[in-house]
Amino acid sequence: MLRTAFCPVIRDALDAADTIEIMANPDGSVWIERQGVGLEKSAHDLSPADRERVIRLVASGAGEATNRASPIVSAELPGSGERFEGLLPPVSLAPCFSIRKPSRIPSSLDTYVGRDALSPALALALRSALEARENILIAGGTSSGKTTFANALLAEPALADERIVILEDTRELDCAAPNAVRLRTQQGKVSLQQLVRSTLRLRPDRIIVGEVRGPEALDLLKAWNTGHPGGITTLHANSARGALRRLEQLTLEATRRIPFDLIVESIDVVVFMSRAHGERRVEEALRVTGFDSDGYVTEPLVSRSLSLVRHGDMT
Repeated sequence: MLRTAFCPVIRDALDAADTIEIMANPDGSVWIERQGVGLEKSAHDLSPADRERVIRLVASGAGEATNRASPIVSAELPGSGERFEGLLPPVSLAPCFSIRKPSRIPSSLDTYVGRDALSPALALALRSALEARENILIAGGTSSGKTTFANALLAEPALADERIVILEDTRELDCAAPNAVRLRTQQGKVSLQQLVRSTLRLRPDRIIVGEVRGPEALDLLKAWNTGHPGGITTLHANSARGALRRLEQLTLEATRRIPFDLIVESIDVVVFMSRAHGERRVEEALRVTGFDSDGYVTEPLVSRSLSLVRHGDMT
């Protein structure tokens, strides 16, 4: 029923391996982003009735209610698992939705190097960081490729013989390690913060979090700093330095004082992803080396030249 509600353009885009995101706007226009192509407007429009039918079918499959009191649907497409976000009036002028597809094209650090999205020296430095069990924070804007790059790190041999616990809101991360446990939140019932705390009882070697958005950031930092190094997570930010500032803001949702020392001790490497014309690349990678009266002290991951991130200047 859901595939029937989609127009042929959306069905074809869902089946295409290079599709990144599909968006149906309140005006009925359909926009599709493809790897290496960017965002393009489809020639096909989707009627308000069809858009609403799609949203209600997804909500029904996820066991969620849809009405004026609950006009937002955050779920996965049944069967295939793509991330779905649907909105109905009154929060939008008309029904609209977005479908984010997990990449079906296998990615590795070598893949990024091959398309000039990552330098060979930086790929080597990141492999060394994984082998040394350093904690890596991947930052970037919406649809900048943070999750795909996290998957590339998870595919590295350094993780193959360890017990990996992966925590997510929506299943997007892949890990080839044979001893891997994947957990996900349950809307309104099990939060990411609860999962982080429960994970410590599962004896993980590494804790991987799909994305930190709230007070779970503090619990994750504590876990990484108390016998569970080698973790990976993603975060929305506008720069590598801005990621540290964003992390501060998230910890303040759980504590009254910014835990500067804990951040420095827990975050070893910050990778910043950018997107331009459909291409995702590693724009910057910093090593966090300390904190003083002026702010965080960092250095480029592939250089010994130090740079100072002043706390008051981070945006």
